[in-house]
Amino acid sequence: MFDSLIGNTTAKAQLERLLTAQRVPNALLFAGPEGVGKKLFAFELARAFACSQPTDLKACGNCFACMRVGEIAIPKAEKGEEYDRVFFGNHSDVGLVVPYKRNLRVGSIRALESEANFRPYEALARFFIVDDADKMNDAAANALLKTLEEPPLTSYIVLITSRPDRLLQTIRSRSQMIRFSPVELNEVETLLTQKFTISPSDATLAARVSGGSIGRAIAIDLEKFRGARERLLTVVDNAARGRGVAEMLQIGEQLNDAKSKDDFENNLAILENLFHDVWLAASDGNHDGMTNLDVRQQIVGIAKGLPPARPAAWLNEIETMRQNFAVNINRKIATDALFTKMAD
Repeated sequence: MFDSLIGNTTAKAQLERLLTAQRVPNALLFAGPEGVGKKLFAFELARAFACSQPTDLKACGNCFACMRVGEIAIPKAEKGEEYDRVFFGNHSDVGLVVPYKRNLRVGSIRALESEANFRPYEALARFFIVDDADKMNDAAANALLKTLEEPPLTSYIVLITSRPDRLLQTIRSRSQMIRFSPVELNEVETLLTQKFTISPSDATLAARVSGGSIGRAIAIDLEKFRGARERLLTVVDNAARGRGVAEMLQIGEQLNDAKSKDDFENNLAILENLFHDVWLAASDGNHDGMTNLDVRQQIVGIAKGLPPARPAAWLNEIETMRQNFAVNINRKIATDALFTKMAD
């Protein structure tokens, strides 16, 4: 039943074994990088309980009930209170809880608790997916914990997260974890060329930039990506040569202006990948592991004569900066400090 989903064969096998043995736990935790298909797997699992013609509790994928289970459209809302609910699509027994901005509200978890206590309308069980579960605040986490301690027999909850360590230990211990991994790059390339008719060269770049995340590979705007990368290559080159503080700070201004603020984290990821490629080239000249193979000549030129310890140090600085964003540091000040340190 998971045949239509690419990658994560280990997760597929685990889920199929649980279904065949009729031992699917009432609380599951799908943990792994963003965009690797965790939510698609959750919906596919939900079909097993909604299907009107299952085989060994495996969904047929073709009946009317199966076809009504799928992505649920979330209406745009300006007020957080409008997210204090479980969103349902075309199937009344399959629901989705999502965060409002950066927080999963306690109201949405209480709504889940209420819905989970209703008996299924037409399926074998009700099925609830909590997206970005790591965004629960303490109140929401404690509310969910009450439901997980005594889960209704006719309801299943799947928590989706790319940061399982941010969940309460008590929540993790009451959920069976299924781990997901990045999808093999060649599988992502094949998907992009066959289903989305992307050229082979663009598919290769998108797959490598995505790091095995199908979601990112599909969503990436390669023209915009290449433009941003060209600017950031200047930062990398200046850092390698120890020059151009003024120019680097100017680029820092561009990254933080109102027009670019929504792309800040993407640009930081591009910069991190470029430094990683420079580190590879400076260390052992290994090109196969590079993300930006299409500009490897520029990267090799930058890395020539560069001690590997320098790009390694810059990678550590960027990672520290990423971690500090969790406590809402000032991006402009942090960027200026990072670029100044690189140029020193």
